[in-house]
Amino acid sequence: MAVEKKNIFLQNTKNALEYSSPRRPIGTNFPVRPNVRTHGEFIQQRIKNSYERSADQKRAAAIKYKNGTYLEFSSESGYDLALKSLENIRQGIRILNVREDLEKKITKATVYVPGGKEKYFVKKIEEYIEKTTDKGKPKNNDLISSIEDISLALLDAFWIGKVSDMPVDNARWCEVWLRFDAKKTEELTNDNKMKAIKQLTDCCEALNISLNESEIVFPERIVKLIYVNKTQLRELITICDYIAEFRRSPEQLNFFEELSGSEQQEWITDLLKRTNFDIDKTTICLLDTGLNSKHPLISPTVKSENVIQAVEGHWGSDDHAGHGTEMAGIAIYNDLKEKLVGDDLITINHGIESVKILPQDESNDPTLYGEITMNAVYLSEIENPDALRTICMAVTSPDYNTDDGSPTSWSAAIDKITSGADGDGNRRLFFVSGGNVHPIELTTIPYPKANITHSVENPGQSWNAITVGAYCNDIDVSSAVYKGFHPVADVGELSPYSSTSKMWNNKWPVKPEILLNGGNMVTNESDYDSCDDLALLTTSKDVLSKPLSTIWGTSSATAQASWMASQIYNEYPDIWPETVRGLLIHSASWTEKMIEQFCQEDKKTKGRRQLLRTCGYGIPNLNKALECANNSVNLIIQSELQPFVKNSMNEMHIHTLPWPREVLESLGEVEAKLKVTLSYFIEPGPGEIGWKNKYRYPSCGLRFDVINSNENLDDFEKRINVKMRGEDQTDSGDGSSRDWYLGKDNRDVGSIHSDFCSVSAVDLCDANFIAVYPVIGWWRERGYLGKFNEKVKYSLVVSLETPRVDVDLYTSIINQIDIEQEIEIDLPSI
Repeated sequence: MAVEKKNIFLQNTKNALEYSSPRRPIGTNFPVRPNVRTHGEFIQQRIKNSYERSADQKRAAAIKYKNGTYLEFSSESGYDLALKSLENIRQGIRILNVREDLEKKITKATVYVPGGKEKYFVKKIEEYIEKTTDKGKPKNNDLISSIEDISLALLDAFWIGKVSDMPVDNARWCEVWLRFDAKKTEELTNDNKMKAIKQLTDCCEALNISLNESEIVFPERIVKLIYVNKTQLRELITICDYIAEFRRSPEQLNFFEELSGSEQQEWITDLLKRTNFDIDKTTICLLDTGLNSKHPLISPTVKSENVIQAVEGHWGSDDHAGHGTEMAGIAIYNDLKEKLVGDDLITINHGIESVKILPQDESNDPTLYGEITMNAVYLSEIENPDALRTICMAVTSPDYNTDDGSPTSWSAAIDKITSGADGDGNRRLFFVSGGNVHPIELTTIPYPKANITHSVENPGQSWNAITVGAYCNDIDVSSAVYKGFHPVADVGELSPYSSTSKMWNNKWPVKPEILLNGGNMVTNESDYDSCDDLALLTTSKDVLSKPLSTIWGTSSATAQASWMASQIYNEYPDIWPETVRGLLIHSASWTEKMIEQFCQEDKKTKGRRQLLRTCGYGIPNLNKALECANNSVNLIIQSELQPFVKNSMNEMHIHTLPWPREVLESLGEVEAKLKVTLSYFIEPGPGEIGWKNKYRYPSCGLRFDVINSNENLDDFEKRINVKMRGEDQTDSGDGSSRDWYLGKDNRDVGSIHSDFCSVSAVDLCDANFIAVYPVIGWWRERGYLGKFNEKVKYSLVVSLETPRVDVDLYTSIINQIDIEQEIEIDLPSI
């Protein structure tokens, strides 16, 4: 499309400052033990009993027993465990996982104690009983007082997920998460990895457990697949020193099979006559069921047959189920029906790639889906290394999912490959569908409550990928097949197919982030069904018999999102993937229908949070993402920040923006809207270890803040940065806080943060200073991994707009930019 006023990419706006985060009161929620000796002696007896039981098991074992002991520590109900004190890396004592029993309000931690180190906790308890600190408190008070019980860790202490998902008599494929210690050199670290894998292999052989070759490696964790029953899981714990956790592995994937469609070959011929295929580097790579690349609407977009691949060569690259070809029709044409019935000339300037990740029988041989996904991406890059690639995957699993939004091995693998943490430093733009509500679910739970209870499916928990949900854009049911049926949702409402993150813990990312057209369901008040009339027209794998088909749900929405990304890449070929992601989410907004559905109680902690957790940031507007208008301007900054040095924070950035102060002053009380979106990728540090303290999931976090009304720059810096306060640490600046729509508690999760405030234009006159600063992550907390000097790239999108069409903000901003700075600049390479 022709862009008249390009987005304004700014350079040289930042002032890097040494940074120290403000100290916040850290409450310790540990119980007070009225009788120290009584409590200490009880805990002492419990740990001795655990070691004695472990010794008895070792003596009775028919095969070689592990060297160390697995202990389970439990908190008192309603209180915390002193998790940091439960681990001593030098002694080899490691926290393996942390679980929370939400019903009983008890925290449990599984800890590995190496052979010969059994006295470590025994001594801590003895000191608690017998010694006091200079302040008169028992020594090791926080640690021992926080412990309500200690026991030998049994199978339940290693199982992550629903207990009902654990295999019983019949063997099932499960993930086993192995721990390994990172050392100062890569060689020593790899030796430790190999030791862990070697011991697991030997143990599986001794117990007659099938061990799959596939694996995913994360910091201090290796994920493997084993085919086990409950008895074998128990036995594996008794002989292997490297077990951290077990999880059920998804055994089937959820996607729509081929749908019946119209046979309109003459329409296809007419469309091809009106279409110009001008394809250079921009591509969309589909990870799906394969592709019929011979389809006349698809073949002109395929660079060569070599870009149509399969993770396993013997699967064949053809589309055995139809879903991949249906995705392609949307990814190429966006609205194929509109293109077919129109008579305009159109240009397609992005290509299609396909890597088959699902074999003929619709379920994979036992393997890790994260590894399959990563290998699929590598295959596409090897074959077409210079592409500006958008990765599109509408394949999800509803089974054995995390209920709270915490990561899985699959979602973490996507975070790893998108962040470039797989070793090549190549960051990637990735779209994944949220997964679909099935019509049968609405027979027992009404719409839209069914959407609220159906959480986003695995791997939609990914922090770095954009997870796509669906909204409804059609209510016209004309087919006689559906006589007596009517649409479930209205135009502009959440699609009945769309899953949500309303049931998740609020500390996990907002999912889905955006919504696109996913069609509608029909009902006669007792039955619910999908309906071709309310679906999207697309291409079919059966070219000869029925070249057109239909698609719906979050699959079609994900394909549309990928199409939008390709348009941004075409217009700005040097743009960063973080920026494409940021622009799409920044351009999104909710419909009035969505606000009516989910934000009746208009408060940040209730209605607005529910709106965000069901509809994400809304429907992206491609025009707003691509270009500016006189009264609506996008300012974009692409920068890089080193958040940490060893054991402390390092730097923050304050950006000075060219600001149309005089224009805003002249508008007075006319409403103006300031919107800010901060987008970056995290490196995952997975493993169910509480997701806090040193084992936080993200490598680092970033946050933004805007100078307040009536706040000068000096006070702004003091408010955010302790190091700017000098000797008077109480001087934290001043100014009137802005009324952000979502607020920090809602927006400051995940790795993209977007919010806006709508106020009178005069109140935004001085909003030209924006800070980007780091928050803690495992790069700093796990300093022994040597990642504390790493840098993180980020994209900051700032827009200013007013409903007054006669206002020219754009020219005022352009005039303030130095004459030497080109607006259409050559950006740094990705």
